[in-house]
Amino acid sequence: MAAALPMCYHGALTKKECEDLLGKKNKDGAYLIRDSETIQGAMCLCVYKQMVVYTYRLLQTYTGSYSLQTTGSVQESFFKTLDDLILHFKKKNQGLAIHLRHSVKRKTDLLIRPKKTAPQPSRREPMPLPDEDCDYENTAASSDYVEVLPEQV
Repeated sequence: MAAALPMCYHGALTKKECEDLLGKKNKDGAYLIRDSETIQGAMCLCVYKQMVVYTYRLLQTYTGSYSLQTTGSVQESFFKTLDDLILHFKKKNQGLAIHLRHSVKRKTDLLIRPKKTAPQPSRREPMPLPDEDCDYENTAASSDYVEVLPEQV
């Protein structure tokens, strides 16, 4: 089973939404992790310092380790979990604009639930042919994709 994501992970947050959240916190060293808008599968560690948000690309290796792209003079390090990476960058002088000090936690848990699949059509009902115009988002066929939903309160 995959390790749980830290509470500072906000998922598909836009750069603007991230800057707004960190700006509201208004504390040097405030940070959060969000999905990258430009690189699929990558994440960003965003850190607030003196009204500026610094964004660092966070990558996961094929073995599951995490690394953070920092300034050229800092040696690349690999971490088993995101929590280990965060703990490391809470120390001063590790290559960030400022060390991590104040986690900006998401308000709700990120729940991953399988999508509900529609019942399969009976044998008498014709399936659409491949060349027909098909609404693939609402197709009756089961899907391996999951839907990320906010916690139901």
